[in-house]
Amino acid sequence: MPPLDLLPSDEVARLGSETYDRLVRPKLDPADDGKFVALDIFTGDYEIDADDYTAIERLHARKPGAEVWLERAGQPTAYKIRRTL
Repeated sequence: MPPLDLLPSDEVARLGSETYDRLVRPKLDPADDGKFVALDIFTGDYEIDADDYTAIERLHARKPGAEVWLERAGQPTAYKIRRTL
């Protein structure tokens, strides 16, 4: 597969979401809710941790060439951005 920098961002998002929904979501437990899932979009390998950096680092330690997509179990997005006035 091509490196992520050669893929359009909408294709990366599509691959990441589809891989998460197909391979990871069915294996999640209620205890995983709110944890970060670092996912290699090309192989389906993943790591779960309450800390995003830890999940990514563990995946990279196991799969050095991983093309990482980050999701948050049970949440619509990995991060929330809030604006205050």
